[in-house]
Amino acid sequence: VQLQASGGGLVQAGGSLRLSCVGSGGIFNVMGWYRQAPGKQRELVATITASGGYTVYGDAVKGRFTISGDGAKKTVYLQMNSLKPEDTAAYYCYAAWDYGLGSYDYWGQGTQVTVSS
Repeated sequence: VQLQASGGGLVQAGGSLRLSCVGSGGIFNVMGWYRQAPGKQRELVATITASGGYTVYGDAVKGRFTISGDGAKKTVYLQMNSLKPEDTAAYYCYAAWDYGLGSYDYWGQGTQVTVSS
C-alpha cells in the first residue's frame, strides 16, 4: 500500500493551502489526514468515508478545513483556509479498511505545512 501526499508548503497566517493524497495497492473505506507538530502527539485533522457520506473533523480545525475525496480513485483532499501558526505541523495522509471491530491502518509520508505569523 502506498499513500502519496503533496501540497504542503509555507504560507502566511490567514492564507490557504490544499493537500492531496493518492492511494494505491490496497482497499480503503476511510481516508483522511492527521498531523504532528514537534514535541506533540499525532492528532486527527479530518477523515472521510469512501462514499463521502461521513466526515469527522478535529476540534482545532472545524470551520476552517474541508475534507473531500473520491473513493473510486482512492484520493483525498484537504482544503485548509484561515491558517494559523498553530497549524504548523507535518501532515500525514491516512487510509484504513475499517471492519467494525478494528481496522487495518496505512500511513503516507508527511508533508510539511508551515504557517508564519
